[in-house]
Amino acid sequence: MGTHKPLILPWLVSQLDQGRLEGVAWLDKGRTRFRIPWKHGLRQDAQQKDFGIFQAWAEASGAYTPGKDKPDLPTWKRNFRSALNRKEVLRLVDDRSKDPQDPHKVYEFLTPAFRDLAQPDTSPDTGGRWSTCDTPKATVEELLSDMTLDPFLDGGPLSLALAPEHPPQLLLSPNLDIPGPCPNVEPAENPLRQLLVPEDAWEFEVTAFYRGRQVFQQMVFCPDGLRLVEPEAADGTLPGQPIRLPDPGVYLTDGDVMSLVKRVLSNLGGGLALWRAGQQLWAQRLGHSHVYWAMGEELLPDSHGPSGEVPKDKEGGVFDLGPFVADLIAFLGGSRRSPHYTLWFCLGESWPQDQPWTKRLVMVKVVPTCLKALLEMARIQGASSMETTVDLHISNSHPLSLTSDQYKAYLEDLVEDMDI
Repeated sequence: MGTHKPLILPWLVSQLDQGRLEGVAWLDKGRTRFRIPWKHGLRQDAQQKDFGIFQAWAEASGAYTPGKDKPDLPTWKRNFRSALNRKEVLRLVDDRSKDPQDPHKVYEFLTPAFRDLAQPDTSPDTGGRWSTCDTPKATVEELLSDMTLDPFLDGGPLSLALAPEHPPQLLLSPNLDIPGPCPNVEPAENPLRQLLVPEDAWEFEVTAFYRGRQVFQQMVFCPDGLRLVEPEAADGTLPGQPIRLPDPGVYLTDGDVMSLVKRVLSNLGGGLALWRAGQQLWAQRLGHSHVYWAMGEELLPDSHGPSGEVPKDKEGGVFDLGPFVADLIAFLGGSRRSPHYTLWFCLGESWPQDQPWTKRLVMVKVVPTCLKALLEMARIQGASSMETTVDLHISNSHPLSLTSDQYKAYLEDLVEDMDI
């Protein structure tokens, strides 16, 4: 019988006790606090030994075999972090991963009993592997934490069910004679990572205003991005889904204003292009009409001036998910400033600085609804510790049910995923 995958907590305690991995060490005599090196993989002074704990867990868990598999540091690091974050008996007490001299993180066991988790069996029949006999209560609790409660199909009582896609291991059943299935569940994938998956399109809410009057609103999924174009624009061969702005003659009665709006729209040419690449949104104007942009509130653009002008014939960044998530974490922590997620574009005129935006001929608001959902969930979590359900409005996604602690942990994971 082959050696089965160890559980993360007993394995980690064993590594801490052995002290063989550089920088991985207990910080107190009671063996409750410990440190893990956490150096960025792109640092010039990064060495293989700085990532020893991540590789060691990848090898122990069967995710990496030296000489057979290709090294994958970001995945090793992400899996290790996710495995720790799933354990309620652990908490991160000090994040010094940005320390220029000694980047590391400090974790703490909340229950002293976990000090004695690692008890390898050195009897002849196991060859030093983990014994399934005399399983500590804490280890049993960890096993239970890797199980899910599923109802019977007939609506009967709840039962313990293992994730079906993982092959069972062996654990002694309660009578200590008959082997029973032991869960071997990989750390749950961070559901918020869908925000970074190129194949999963974000949903955008696009709203257009002529002289402050709303004339258009549409929800769109655009895997290849979108282009704001004039009413009669042909599809052409340009990338991005064309979003045709309405004929101003249908909504405006002032002849002079109508004429000016038509002129702005007719000079859009190939349109105002907006698309996502990784964690960023990019924009580019493909016509003669100048376009200015700014982040703002959903009901009001920034009146202090534009964030910039959308460049012509080359892309320009207009949004970065990293700072938004960092601000969202701070908001969850008590910051009164909520992060902005709404993009405002002013077409054909200068930005309405210190003037009512309703005086501008054409204003377009673009809301990535996934970001709106994230902020709304943060606001709800701030008022309640109960589990909350959120729909990310991303193609191929499903509604998520998360507690406040889970939500914050997943956000912190997402920041590190973007930083690896």
